[in-house]
Amino acid sequence: MARFEKGKALNPNDIIAYQEEGIVSMELLHNESGSITLFAFGKGQQLSPHSAPLDAFIQATDGQFVLTLDEEEHLIKAGEVFMIPAGHVHSLRADNKFKMIITMVSAKRNIDF
Repeated sequence: MARFEKGKALNPNDIIAYQEEGIVSMELLHNESGSITLFAFGKGQQLSPHSAPLDAFIQATDGQFVLTLDEEEHLIKAGEVFMIPAGHVHSLRADNKFKMIITMVSAKRNIDF
């Protein structure tokens, strides 16, 4: 497993490893604006329905998974992205193993560029 380093290009699939029958996560960034976390889900793993106070931008990097948003199922495949709006009930199901990056973003902070 590679280590995440700022200022260096890495493949996210090399940074986090699968654990059979488990969920592995690695938080890369966390501050007042949000967070970026890598996940590796083993086959058969799932996250039960929940909501979050921030928008969640999901990037599938390996495999595929079923994301249920407001009771509607979406098959998300490697290379695809999906935005979960803040406050909406969602869950994840790994019919096979998969990896993803989730970026949680606060919409409350204004940034001038």
